[in-house]
Amino acid sequence: MSTDELEGEALKLSPQNRARLAERLLRSLENLSDEENAALWAEEAHRRDIAWTATSARPVAEVIRDARAKLK
Repeated sequence: MSTDELEGEALKLSPQNRARLAERLLRSLENLSDEENAALWAEEAHRRDIAWTATSARPVAEVIRDARAKLK
Protein backbone atom coordinates (compact mmCIF):
# COMPACT_ATOMS: atom_id res chain seq x y z
CA MET A 1 0.00 0.00 0.00
CA SER A 2 1.37 3.41 -0.95
CA THR A 3 1.61 6.32 1.45
CA ASP A 4 -1.18 8.11 -0.45
CA GLU A 5 -3.44 5.06 -0.15
CA LEU A 6 -2.64 4.72 3.54
CA GLU A 7 -3.37 8.39 4.10
CA GLY A 8 -6.69 8.05 2.28
CA GLU A 9 -7.67 5.13 4.48
CA ALA A 10 -6.63 6.98 7.63
CA LEU A 11 -8.81 9.93 6.64
CA LYS A 12 -11.82 7.61 6.53
CA LEU A 13 -11.43 6.89 10.25
CA SER A 14 -13.65 8.56 12.81
CA PRO A 15 -12.30 11.78 14.31
CA GLN A 16 -11.53 9.98 17.56
CA ASN A 17 -9.56 7.25 15.80
CA ARG A 18 -7.73 9.77 13.61
CA ALA A 19 -6.74 11.71 16.74
CA ARG A 20 -5.51 8.51 18.41
CA LEU A 21 -3.52 7.56 15.30
CA ALA A 22 -2.05 11.06 15.03
CA GLU A 23 -0.98 10.94 18.66
CA ARG A 24 0.72 7.57 18.18
CA LEU A 25 2.47 8.75 15.02
CA LEU A 26 3.71 11.92 16.68
CA ARG A 27 4.91 9.95 19.71
CA SER A 28 6.86 7.66 17.38
CA LEU A 29 8.83 10.65 16.11
CA GLU A 30 10.10 11.42 19.60
CA ASN A 31 12.43 8.42 19.35
CA LEU A 32 14.34 9.69 16.31
CA SER A 33 18.07 10.27 16.53
CA ASP A 34 19.40 13.80 16.15
CA GLU A 35 20.58 12.89 12.65
CA GLU A 36 17.17 11.53 11.61
CA ASN A 37 15.45 14.59 13.07
CA ALA A 38 17.82 16.96 11.24
CA ALA A 39 17.27 15.10 7.97
CA LEU A 40 13.49 15.32 8.31
CA TRP A 41 13.64 19.05 9.02
CA ALA A 42 15.96 19.58 6.05
CA GLU A 43 13.53 17.70 3.79
CA GLU A 44 10.63 19.78 5.11
CA ALA A 45 12.54 23.02 4.61
CA HIS A 46 13.36 21.97 1.05
CA ARG A 47 9.70 21.08 0.36
CA ARG A 48 8.53 24.44 1.71
CA ASP A 49 11.16 26.30 -0.32
CA ILE A 50 9.98 24.62 -3.51
CA ALA A 51 6.35 25.40 -2.65
CA TRP A 52 7.19 29.04 -1.90
CA THR A 53 9.21 29.42 -5.09
CA ALA A 54 6.30 28.00 -7.09
CA THR A 55 3.88 30.64 -5.82
CA SER A 56 3.27 33.81 -7.74
CA ALA A 57 4.32 36.11 -4.91
CA ARG A 58 4.32 39.83 -5.59
CA PRO A 59 6.29 42.60 -3.92
CA VAL A 60 4.41 44.09 -0.96
CA ALA A 61 4.59 47.59 -2.44
CA GLU A 62 2.74 46.35 -5.52
CA VAL A 63 0.06 44.66 -3.43
CA ILE A 64 -0.48 47.81 -1.34
CA ARG A 65 -0.62 49.99 -4.46
CA ASP A 66 -3.26 47.72 -6.01
CA ALA A 67 -5.29 47.61 -2.79
CA ARG A 68 -5.26 51.39 -2.49
CA ALA A 69 -6.36 51.73 -6.10
CA LYS A 70 -9.32 49.45 -5.47
CA LEU A 71 -10.35 51.46 -2.40
CA LYS A 72 -10.55 54.73 -4.36
